[in-house]
Amino acid sequence: MPLAKSLIKIVFWIALTLFWLWSVMAVYFSPLPGKHTSLIVATLFAAGVPLALLLLPDRGRTGCIVLLLCIGVLIGWSQVKPSHDRVWGQNFARLPYVTVEGDKVQVHNVRNFDYKSENEYTPDYYDKTYDLNQLESVDYVLSYWDGNKAIAHTILSFGFANGDHLAVSVETRLEEGEPQTNIRGFFKQYELIYILADERDILRLRTNFRKEEVYLYPLNIDKKYVRKMFDIIVARVNAIKQQPEFYNALTQNCFTSLSADFQKISPPRNPLDYRRLATGYSGEMMYEDGYIDNGLSFEESKRIHHINQYVQDDEKGLNYSTRIRPVQQQPTGQARSAVTR
Repeated sequence: MPLAKSLIKIVFWIALTLFWLWSVMAVYFSPLPGKHTSLIVATLFAAGVPLALLLLPDRGRTGCIVLLLCIGVLIGWSQVKPSHDRVWGQNFARLPYVTVEGDKVQVHNVRNFDYKSENEYTPDYYDKTYDLNQLESVDYVLSYWDGNKAIAHTILSFGFANGDHLAVSVETRLEEGEPQTNIRGFFKQYELIYILADERDILRLRTNFRKEEVYLYPLNIDKKYVRKMFDIIVARVNAIKQQPEFYNALTQNCFTSLSADFQKISPPRNPLDYRRLATGYSGEMMYEDGYIDNGLSFEESKRIHHINQYVQDDEKGLNYSTRIRPVQQQPTGQARSAVTR
């Protein structure tokens, strides 16, 4: 029994420490009134708890008081709500939405900026009607920056028989002048946006101006499941248009959001695979699960589908979607039956 009590105490203090650290950050990032109020309160909370535990005689009672304070922070944190009513950066100014009429969908606010540099561009949006009977493919895009290997931004691009492509990118919806950092992504600092874009915008920005390393893998999925996937994303886009959501760097990011959409038609083979967090390796995971299948080794597939090499001399982005697909690989196997699970 003494050992069990000791273990319970250890677990309690470890859990309380983590809860307290999270609470300090939540207070720091909370929208308290006053310019420096959040910083002052967070500093007092960060310094006051260790001092109280050191100086007050009854450590157990003090720990319980700290627990109650942290619970109070959690309750207050739950009241912080996302909003569409902010001064958005130009890249995120318009939310897309989709009007569905049978097998025809009209996509509103498809982004198609014309870039001269990463930060110099001419904004442009268009509305376009797509025939879902012509929807035939989806590509999985990974974009790496600053030499990252473990982390990559993920994008889906839907292809139609007439050559149209509609890309979907889940991103942080930044306000005008708002900084973007990893830590802020965990603490309700950014709203979530599904950007529906022309590949000439969303991919060319990365290959030609940000100089990211971009890979575009055709997915080996039957057309009827591509349609289901598209329908799910359309519903998600329209839901966000009606009700804003927060981005979360762990649970609601570019990969986990699209992965959750995908899992509605195909539960993951290994939900605990570390590559679901280390998204830079997710292409290899998709290859092993049969979604990327062209009869080549994964390394050879990466080499072929590294699209930067095809648009290095691209100055105007003409025929961009065609140029990044110079080799039309025919899958050697049948489309995965596992998507029916």
